Amino acid sequence: MSKFLPFNAFRPKKEYASKVAALPYDVYTSAEAAEAAKGNELSFLRVDRAEIDLPAGTDEHDDAVYEHAAAKLRAMISDGIYQRDAGDRYYVYAETMEGRTQTGLAGCAWVDDYLNNVIKKHEHTRHDKEVDRIRHVDTCDANTGPIFLTYRDNDVIKSVTDKYVTTREPEYDFIATGGVRQRVWPIDDERDTETIRAAFENEVDSLYIADGHHRAASAVRVAQMRREANPGYSGDEPFNFFLAVAFPCSELRILPYNRVIKDTNGMDEKELLSAISENFDVSFAGEAPVAPEKPHDFTMYLGGRWYLLSAKKGSFDENDPIGRLDVSILQNDLISPVLGITDPRRSKDIDFVGGIRGLDELVRRATSDMKLAFAMYPTSLEDLMAVADAGMVMPPKSTWFEPKIFSGLFIHPLS
Repeated sequence: MSKFLPFNAFRPKKEYASKVAALPYDVYTSAEAAEAAKGNELSFLRVDRAEIDLPAGTDEHDDAVYEHAAAKLRAMISDGIYQRDAGDRYYVYAETMEGRTQTGLAGCAWVDDYLNNVIKKHEHTRHDKEVDRIRHVDTCDANTGPIFLTYRDNDVIKSVTDKYVTTREPEYDFIATGGVRQRVWPIDDERDTETIRAAFENEVDSLYIADGHHRAASAVRVAQMRREANPGYSGDEPFNFFLAVAFPCSELRILPYNRVIKDTNGMDEKELLSAISENFDVSFAGEAPVAPEKPHDFTMYLGGRWYLLSAKKGSFDENDPIGRLDVSILQNDLISPVLGITDPRRSKDIDFVGGIRGLDELVRRATSDMKLAFAMYPTSLEDLMAVADAGMVMPPKSTWFEPKIFSGLFIHPLS
């Protein structure tokens, strides 16, 4: 069962919340972060991407960047931008985008649940990215960006979150970047807090990382470092837990992670379509952008035309949690054998485009720096959980969750 606990948060005062809240650090380059924070001295990007406040050309992994991040966070606390709640609490956190709402709970997950695979992963992490966040978390002495978790729906937890959403005014209620409405309700009733704690501990078998694998791995490594430095630790110290927001899986939306390809591997259009037809039924879909409507279907943009590609029966194993994924089918039966891209993690001939950017972005890329594009059907939550339950890892760029969890609304100090 899962340990997901309330915590003693630092939070921005109500009047500052909309200024502080920012998208996660890893959706931006340094230049994009600087532009997003322009004119807003309270943007949390000045903590999460602190290099934007340092002289141009500063390496984003320089010691000065992490030291500035910690100093900025301390200043925001001492200047009264942040305040600390009186005790441990959960927070109902609702995001509304394009008419859809996902309602979760901000709390703290247990490091040992991560280490013992109660918190399940579906992605590999990169060492260099881990090191960056390890240094950031350790220097700031806080978890500043929540991990995006999900779990199978639970009626007890939902009854509590529904009560706050339907009967109380939110403490925060504003429109953030991208038009995403942000609402937060602190849970201040001890009976509700205990109900939630018990439900996770007794009824929620597993938590799944939806987004934030690098942040989670880094938070856990910092906890291990502090345990090593404090061999007499009790287990109750704040560093044994990390900041997260957990959502019921039925409320989440995965968008496709589309592909664009630099060239046709030396084939003309007729030769390419013939090669693709070995494993796919190919039909002309028109000149207007069109997305696939069901699993194992793909649409391809090439030479001003869209084509529908349907994976042929028998070309993949429906019982294989990895092999049946559309990202696997496209890679194994087309991108690798036909286009010659065998290592999509490292190849410069392929790029990945989040579904939030739309089909027009695929057309733009395929008519500028790339040659052709593939639109995917979104991976399902059921498939993600099946892969994680099997202890397997999904292919790169399999999921794009939207909306993202905003940073800066909750800070979990580690000491």
